[in-house]
Amino acid sequence: MTNGPVLFARYAYPPNALGYCGPEDSAELFEQAAAGHDTPDLRHLIRGFEGAWPYLALIAAAARREDPLDPEVVEAYWIGNPLLEAVGPRLLHASMDERFRSRLGVGEWGGLDAAFTEHARAHHGFHVFVVYPWVGLLRSGRVAEPLHVLDRCRIRWGVVDSVAPGSAVVRYRPLTFDGRTLRLGDPVPETVRCDGAVAPGDVCSLHWDWVCERLDPHRLAALQRQTVQQLAVANAAPRLAPALS
Repeated sequence: MTNGPVLFARYAYPPNALGYCGPEDSAELFEQAAAGHDTPDLRHLIRGFEGAWPYLALIAAAARREDPLDPEVVEAYWIGNPLLEAVGPRLLHASMDERFRSRLGVGEWGGLDAAFTEHARAHHGFHVFVVYPWVGLLRSGRVAEPLHVLDRCRIRWGVVDSVAPGSAVVRYRPLTFDGRTLRLGDPVPETVRCDGAVAPGDVCSLHWDWVCERLDPHRLAALQRQTVQQLAVANAAPRLAPALS
């Protein structure tokens, strides 16, 4: 498995380059990821991701891993693996309460309690589908199309149709919304940026408009399982429809 900091950087670089999260020096993050080395500079950059870092720390502590950038911890957050089971809904609720209650106020925050069902996990999908709509991250003034943002920001998967220098055509299932429920639609092709390492027929993960990595069947199944599970959690939350309207 790729070392944890480099794996994190592969997934974090796309939104960072667009200015959505993390420190401003996206070029350095890309260079560090491309080099493939676990360095103090890369670890310092990663700590600047205020959205993701607390999840990594939470998963590591619950799973009794000393390093939040342990590769299995990083994989748990972006893709999903058994370490997520160490962070039950009660522990996740306590962490979210500490991070966001002061932003929302007692009355606003109270409604989010319903989202911490037995299926809620400290996964990137939970942060995108549940936390984003609830804490107002889709209403910042920069976001014209909330559904598009949720679709881009989640970790997607797709099959590579073709590859060209610097890009690939990948067929994936987009998010759809009927006014009440988020679902995965029928496969569509999309041209995305790619720095190599994939070939036609490969299954890969996507974040915004970048190919992150190839996925083997086991990791693909884990990502699919967590995506479906966190979509179900989001669809049961009362804030989803107003946020996407």
